[in-house]
Amino acid sequence: MVTVNRQGDGGVGTTYLNTSKFLGRETQLTYIVRDFIPSKRVHLCGENKTVIAVDTMTFRTVDAATEVTYTAEFTFKGPSRLLAPLLRPAFDRLGAEAEIGMHNALNRL
Repeated sequence: MVTVNRQGDGGVGTTYLNTSKFLGRETQLTYIVRDFIPSKRVHLCGENKTVIAVDTMTFRTVDAATEVTYTAEFTFKGPSRLLAPLLRPAFDRLGAEAEIGMHNALNRL
């Protein structure tokens, strides 16, 4: 489950409150668009009390299609950083689910 509330026009400075479920718990991150180049790149930074997330999406025209590359980097804060290595399998699953969800969403366009 992912719920996103946006404030702004989608460009630099736009904020997104992202609520998602991870390991059976609901968590929220507030993302801010740090860089936006239409049809090329979106760079967001999200943060809550335990993690800093940096997400980057790049877009490249390939033949008559668009190739999307999405990277997400997480830096844990405080005591939770000690658990980071143990969470690797859960993040791998989350990434695989996100890839399928993005693929399905883009195919509906």
